[in-house]
Amino acid sequence: MAYRVRTVDVFTQRQLAGNQLAVVLDADELSAEVMQAIAREMNLAETTFVMTPQQDGAAARIRIFTPSTELPFAGHPTIGTAWVIRDEGLIPAGAESLVLEEGIGPVPVRVDAQADPAVLWMTHPEVSFGAVFEDRTALVQALGLAPSDLAEGIPMQVASTGNPFLFVALREPQAVDAAQCDAAALRRAFAGHDAEAVFIFAPAGPGRLYSRMFAPLTLGIWEDPATGSASGPLGAFAVRYGLIARAAEVSIVSEQGTRMGRQSFVHIRLIYADLADDPNRIEVGGSVVPVMTAELAVTDDPDSTITS
Repeated sequence: MAYRVRTVDVFTQRQLAGNQLAVVLDADELSAEVMQAIAREMNLAETTFVMTPQQDGAAARIRIFTPSTELPFAGHPTIGTAWVIRDEGLIPAGAESLVLEEGIGPVPVRVDAQADPAVLWMTHPEVSFGAVFEDRTALVQALGLAPSDLAEGIPMQVASTGNPFLFVALREPQAVDAAQCDAAALRRAFAGHDAEAVFIFAPAGPGRLYSRMFAPLTLGIWEDPATGSASGPLGAFAVRYGLIARAAEVSIVSEQGTRMGRQSFVHIRLIYADLADDPNRIEVGGSVVPVMTAELAVTDDPDSTITS
């Protein structure tokens, strides 16, 4: 069968930057096994599959796959898929919001059409903070850094709004660029902890962070150009530990992917009611640009054997 596929770049205003995404449309007939095989074939950070919604009011149900596993939730696939659904005319013209069904439940997305290009904002679930990694030396070594590169007084801690990330604050952007992730050492450092990836960052000016994300262990992503699902908890983490000033409304821009040649800008918006410890609302937004439209022909059996 043939399936229409769109590829887009997310968290960027120019093509061939940001984070790549493939979106397979009308995917109701595809099995999970075939979806995973297609994601391996695409070999991008994520591939999404758009299906008929099961909940009233939702624009679509989507499934998200890396080349090695399915994710219940992810940022740039949410924003990129919402953009494609809007561009394909699958929601009413002029609609300023839509809801996507994902593995964690409904994910609202709003559209700021006044921006040029438009900015799509996804609402994150509530943030939670988890374990603090006490063995800082093991993490520093796994990242190819020195203890002096760490931001003073900031814990290495897991935070999540759906996917758990270990956040490591560094002193300056130069240290972020200098990091070299050792997957075997990272596996040893992660032993016994619930985290899928390590997210390193440093302050880069008022309201700005400079970031990189490594996920070679469970997600099959060596380095991600832009990580929307991590950027929400990143903002909450940075405010919690005083790296970004707390206010009733906080706006942050996280630059990511520059070191790997795919510069991305992830916008983070945090709302604190009565200056509470953690934000009452988290939004992550960015622009999307189209790259390619194609037709994908697949069999119904990704494990079929070819003999000669």
